[in-house]
Amino acid sequence: MKQVFGMKSLVAVGIGASAAMWLSSKPNRVKAETVLREWKRKVKPTVFEKSEQLPIEKGGHPHPHDVEDNNMVSEGAMYSVQFYNEKIQ
Repeated sequence: MKQVFGMKSLVAVGIGASAAMWLSSKPNRVKAETVLREWKRKVKPTVFEKSEQLPIEKGGHPHPHDVEDNNMVSEGAMYSVQFYNEKIQ
């Protein structure tokens, strides 16, 4: 186990040193920045698109005559108040 741990740490140090040497020159840093920006640009819109597709119809404004929804909201409010009171006492 000791030899495996030593080998893993040597590989990690080697990868870090080679990355530091590669990033020491200005053109390589610029290339790395552009690649990271492109990855961020490609990943970020997909995260927002998925969050916008959620089926939010009411969104915190329940209808006054929707008894079941109003009961659920009142029960949730009482739970948080009860939790707060227990924490204080």
